[in-house]
Amino acid sequence: MMLKPSTKDILKSGESYYSLVVAVAKRARQIAQQAEESGEILIEKPVQLAVEEFGRGEYKLVESPHLGEEMEE
Repeated sequence: MMLKPSTKDILKSGESYYSLVVAVAKRARQIAQQAEESGEILIEKPVQLAVEEFGRGEYKLVESPHLGEEMEE
């Protein structure tokens, strides 16, 4: 299943696809938890809602400037 908007619409040049996936997953968990606590029944899946929020710019991807650098031992 393809989620809309696509990653091309959300990611800016140089941003990590992996970081977007992690951010969407975290937001989806928040949405699910908030719905459970309030007794709300979600019509759409939390991941779809999170992707749409990122697509509308309600949430922004913030990456570390050192992302991708080798880890020190």
